[in-house]
Amino acid sequence: MSKTLKIPKKPAILILGAPGVGKGTQGAILAQIPRFYHYSSGDVFRQLDTRTDLGRKFVEYSKRGELVPDELTIQLWASHMNDLVTSHRYKPDIDILLLDGIPRNQDQAKMLENYVEIHAVFHLSCPNRDELARRLRKRALKEQRLDDASEVVIQHRIRTYEDETKPILDYYGEDLRCDIDATQSPAKVVYDILAKLQTLDAYQRIDNQTI
Repeated sequence: MSKTLKIPKKPAILILGAPGVGKGTQGAILAQIPRFYHYSSGDVFRQLDTRTDLGRKFVEYSKRGELVPDELTIQLWASHMNDLVTSHRYKPDIDILLLDGIPRNQDQAKMLENYVEIHAVFHLSCPNRDELARRLRKRALKEQRLDDASEVVIQHRIRTYEDETKPILDYYGEDLRCDIDATQSPAKVVYDILAKLQTLDAYQRIDNQTI
């Protein structure tokens, strides 16, 4: 990874919701549309270069079985974003970032302000805990992740979201929040997201540019 962390603030959309609501599914669908770039939290660590200073720090925490500090997580994210810009995979002048799974808490949200400007927070809502658990269990079994299909693990993931990640909605406030019913079909969910996206000034400015 590059050591350069200086990237200009760019327009971004946050996709937020409990485990099982379909954030990754929606992000992947939207990423197929020109001028959207989907970035999930897993990308931060999948693309990690352990030869760099930041990468070595991450490995140290992992070996000790400790959570990666928020500051290091955001530094890793910013470094990877810089690499994406340099390699022209992400084109900040014509792409809107779709952030999925990052930030994970209010502290990370505050740190992200140095890099992006959030124009909307799409809250994929599924109030029914039983439905969330059913989806998570089904996906874990399909992917043969038997440990993740455990009821204890599933309920822990949901509680962690409610305690740590959901408060992000309060951080960004009602003006940026857009609730989307995640119990609908994936097609209807993406339709509702696109309908709102097209009203955003950030999207309209980029959409009027010539590639």
